[in-house]
Amino acid sequence: MQLNKIPTTVVTGFLGSGKTTLLSNVLKQAAGKRIAVIVNEFGELDIDADLLRSCPLDCDDEQATTSVGENGIYELANGCICCTVEEEFLPVMKQLVERRDDIDHILIETSGLALPKPLVQAFNWPGIKEYCTVDAVITVIDGPAVAAGRFAHDAAQVQAQRLADESLDHDPSLQELLDDQLSAADLVVVSKNDLLDAGERERVQAVISAKVPRAVKTTYISHGEAELDTLMGLDAAAEERIHDVHNHHDHHHVHGEHHDHAHDHFDSFVITLGEVDSDKLQVALKNLLSEFNIFRAKGFAALPGKPMRQVLQAVGKRLDVYFDRPWGTDQPKTQLVFIGKGIEASVIQTALETALV
Repeated sequence: MQLNKIPTTVVTGFLGSGKTTLLSNVLKQAAGKRIAVIVNEFGELDIDADLLRSCPLDCDDEQATTSVGENGIYELANGCICCTVEEEFLPVMKQLVERRDDIDHILIETSGLALPKPLVQAFNWPGIKEYCTVDAVITVIDGPAVAAGRFAHDAAQVQAQRLADESLDHDPSLQELLDDQLSAADLVVVSKNDLLDAGERERVQAVISAKVPRAVKTTYISHGEAELDTLMGLDAAAEERIHDVHNHHDHHHVHGEHHDHAHDHFDSFVITLGEVDSDKLQVALKNLLSEFNIFRAKGFAALPGKPMRQVLQAVGKRLDVYFDRPWGTDQPKTQLVFIGKGIEASVIQTALETALV
């Protein structure tokens, strides 16, 4: 136990692996524990932060609609924490240190392509080290994707695009990115266990066992549901051993290779519409997912006569749709963030406008 230090859990994993769903369930189990959440969403619209904000934090309804930070959600948008540790992450951590008497735990959700090592190293900085410790680095992986020999949903298509781009010669591959995320893990969480059979679980475990030390535990979860005690209170003090973690990212730097993060080459934009027909919107989205190289689509839909927000989350060609909460004081509108390669906002906008009512 790191006495008098705020324990911090870092959750990393590819786009669509289930990080936000996992954290949402953690917050629902918080039971009075005062938790601050840092969200590092790649893209212009902080959908993950908004989804987490709808979870029952230790604040009243009035606080839940106030500005960033006042309800325990701290957003770092448009960039990967591993690239902006000094510029963006450290100032937020200093804010939390100032509020340390009011915080029991910090949760950090990294972007899908963030490397945990630079982030964990920041916990050795003066002003942070004295007050915070990394309770655990949790790496979430998509069980069905790994079982199928991929590293993320539609990984083959993503990798083909990247290999065809000469400017990405020194970028880590998806395999290397997964290796680097696993290399820093104190716990590996395999999501979507309900979609795995016994043979597939064995294949997933074989991949994990080849990448992490035996002391690193693995847990399998469905629908983001995991016991709080499994995820928090690990007392790993990961910052004390992080310098011993050697990964592909470090290797590229040691050999003097040009440092060019893969996510710099993604296309990311937000589409905003009015009220839409849900069925037509889902048809349009599924057509777009089949036709274009879209890695992720995520957002909210406003439906006529419906007081609830409809959440849409697409990874690869899989689309999940559900209602999460009433609009409240928010102006109902449809907003979707798209992340992909070679996609144009005008084309996506035109396709989605077919769902307008």
